[in-house]
Amino acid sequence: MNALPGVAARPRPPAVPLHRIVLDSPVGPIEVVGDGLAVTEVTIARRGTLPRAALGIVPDEVLDAAAVQLAEYFDGKRLEFDVPLAPSGNEFQRRVWDRIAAIPFGLAATYSRVGADLGYAREASRAIGTATGANPITILIPCHRVLAADGRITGYSGGEGIPTKQFLLDHEGIPYR
Repeated sequence: MNALPGVAARPRPPAVPLHRIVLDSPVGPIEVVGDGLAVTEVTIARRGTLPRAALGIVPDEVLDAAAVQLAEYFDGKRLEFDVPLAPSGNEFQRRVWDRIAAIPFGLAATYSRVGADLGYAREASRAIGTATGANPITILIPCHRVLAADGRITGYSGGEGIPTKQFLLDHEGIPYR
C-alpha cells in the first residue's frame, strides 16, 4: 500500500460482516442491513430490486428489532425508532442526518430550516438536499419529512421516488403541496 510522505501506511480494516433481512411493507420490499451492532442501511425496493440481494438473508438481533419497529410504524403503533444506527457518510452528511432524525413523527421541516438549525445560511439548502438524498437509512432517519420551503415535494431517493414519499407523508398525516 502506498502512503503519503510522512504518513505511515495503515493496514486496511477487516471487512465488516454484513447482516441483511428483507421485509414486506406497504411501500414495497424493504432491505435492512447491519454490521451486527447497528443498522447501516435501509433501502426501499425500486422496481422490485434491492441493492444487496446477493448477500442473502443473514439476520441478527438488531435487524430483528428494526423489523419489529418498522412493522409497528406501518401499523400506526410506533412514532419513533430506537434501534442503533450507524450510517456511513462524511461529517456534514452525518450532521444533517442527525438533525433529520430529530424531526418528530407527523411533522416536517424544510431544507432551509434543517440548514439553519445546523448553523448554515439559507443558501446551503441545496447541500442539505444533497445530503438528505444520500441518507442510507431511509424511514429510520426520516428524510421523507423534509420538504421545500413552500411545502412541495422536490424529490425522494427511496423506493419509487415521489409516490413513496407521498405515501410516507400521508401515513404520518403531514401536509404537502
